[in-house]
Amino acid sequence: MNLFSAFFYLFSTLTVASASMVVFSRNPVHSTLFLVLSFFNVAGLFVLLGAEFLAMTLILVYVGAVSVLFLFIVMMLDINFVKLNEGFMSYLPIGACVMGVLLIELFIAFGAWKGFPNAYNLLQAPIEEHLSNTEALGRVLYTRYVYHFQSAGLILLIAMIGAIVLTLRHKPGVLRQVVADQIARCPETSVEIRKVKSGQGI
Repeated sequence: MNLFSAFFYLFSTLTVASASMVVFSRNPVHSTLFLVLSFFNVAGLFVLLGAEFLAMTLILVYVGAVSVLFLFIVMMLDINFVKLNEGFMSYLPIGACVMGVLLIELFIAFGAWKGFPNAYNLLQAPIEEHLSNTEALGRVLYTRYVYHFQSAGLILLIAMIGAIVLTLRHKPGVLRQVVADQIARCPETSVEIRKVKSGQGI
């Protein structure tokens, strides 16, 4: 076994183990930390494949932003996870249906290689040797797959706008901060002065 194979099996084993712990950990903080470990190992696999740009993007974007954001949200929101997990069995049929659909999609994806024997050769498009990994990826994204790339960005923009709209939706019984009303306050409307006689106070 050479050094490349040893690192491949090491990163693969740690990735599968940490991904399993993300699902099976009872503490959500531990699940987030295992998710960070899984991202690091996947980045190691990308480095072995020669995709250094994807590895750095995975670490900077997902580990440095998304996972840390998950961790802060889980730690700052005092969520009662015991009460949240009480209705777990009621969602089990829906989860089983979703899992069945995903398994069918995986079988279709793996079976497509047998139905289209030339598909593997299409993935091995020739890349000029003098180009770096980042430049070659940019040329492919902004030439051959430019419409798909822009469509993905548009979908993410719509999802972001939808999340903002749902967050800013006014709910009855929830106090909200109105900046304009706070700026327009004056002593006559915000302060009430009462004269209390001696011995009649609280």
